[in-house]
Amino acid sequence: MARITLNNIRHSYLPNPKSDDDYALQRVHLDWDDGGAYALLGPSGCGKTTLLNIISGLLTPSEGQLLFDDQEMTSLEPDARNIAQVFQFPVIYDTMTVRENLSFPLRNRGVDEAAIATRVAEIATMLELDSMLDKKAAGLTPDNKQKISLGRGLVRDDVNVIMFDEPLTVIDPHLKWKLRSKLKELHQKVKRTMIYVTHDQTEALTFADQVVVMNFGQVLQVGTPIELFERPAHTFVGHFIGSPGMNVVPASVVDGQVQVAGQVIDTASDLTNLRQGSVEVGVRPEFVRFADAGIAGTVETVMDVGRHTVVKVRLEGIEQIINAIVDEGDSIPDGPVHLQFDAAQTRLYEDGWVVAETQG
Repeated sequence: MARITLNNIRHSYLPNPKSDDDYALQRVHLDWDDGGAYALLGPSGCGKTTLLNIISGLLTPSEGQLLFDDQEMTSLEPDARNIAQVFQFPVIYDTMTVRENLSFPLRNRGVDEAAIATRVAEIATMLELDSMLDKKAAGLTPDNKQKISLGRGLVRDDVNVIMFDEPLTVIDPHLKWKLRSKLKELHQKVKRTMIYVTHDQTEALTFADQVVVMNFGQVLQVGTPIELFERPAHTFVGHFIGSPGMNVVPASVVDGQVQVAGQVIDTASDLTNLRQGSVEVGVRPEFVRFADAGIAGTVETVMDVGRHTVVKVRLEGIEQIINAIVDEGDSIPDGPVHLQFDAAQTRLYEDGWVVAETQG
């Protein structure tokens, strides 16, 4: 296992980058503790796979250092890093049995047969593969093949980090929850450093202790699932996390007051340090409520999603759609309405970044 440090890592696929726009990965500095569970989360093209490939050694960064336990790894070949990687498609030998697949990494390193048998049996039990150890991998279901791929990484005891690159993409939806739960359980048992790359917020938030949210090659926020939900540092984080995501509404600051659609609202933000940039208000649908007075709008769509209802309201004057979540059984007005935001959960964002909260 290893503590991983990304020290001002930056990467461009161009030979002579001239500006920030030429970099697929903007300057990244991260410290990941030994034995932690981490996720890189963001849309396609945001830089998460580039970062993963730098850690694995498939890419050498244009700038910066990669350290494992304070040891320089930046220019080392992949086989010198003791990394196991689980890909989107299972990497296994179809002509081998499950037992032979799990044994292969150890046998390849000259481990004695008795130790191999013990370790394979242990991993097979963890992954619930005991009953199929002598079956050919070719005839197994995709989720069991992916379990074998995972087991090939877990079976070694010299691995510094296990990395997962969109490992559940090809798994049927009804099996994804089971495998997500299994991954979390395995991390708690083996305590290896694990990095999980995905565009799926559910996968990231259920697996990781710390989630790195990325977009356009930039790390926007690192935090626990609760921190990302309750205090998004950037409007993209707020919108990307949650279902539906945070409402982001154009705003203005007039005479020291925040206004949305001409209506003064209270926020948790300190307005004394604004730089006169473009401002927006961010509030999650859970903290939007219907009232007798407030921001005027019209109900457009009502969606019953089981335990609550999502109501889409078009605000007057700015033609902005905003989501409100209503608990099951609560009445939902029709037509013209007024909205109010929970001030303690409403924040101002300037040029995309959250404005610091008022102290005290």
